[in-house]
Amino acid sequence: MKLPNFDQQTIDRIIEMAWEDRTPFDVIETQFGLKEKQVIVLMRQQMKESSFYMWRKRVTKRKTKHLNKREFIAGRFKSQNQKS
Repeated sequence: MKLPNFDQQTIDRIIEMAWEDRTPFDVIETQFGLKEKQVIVLMRQQMKESSFYMWRKRVTKRKTKHLNKREFIAGRFKSQNQKS
């Protein structure tokens, strides 16, 4: 899968957002243009194998990582660095 060329600072921010429980993949897509599958590929490339599997186990079926599965919308924290 072809990924856009990001600088290391942007890659680090994407990884940070992917690890955060309350940051959905939709926000990563809005801000960086990466769909969930692309984030998974990026994480696999950038992380040690054991860390990647730990992350996948953590986010799989996690409601907070998918806006359409969330039970809440209002009251969500939004960083000033985040687009729309």
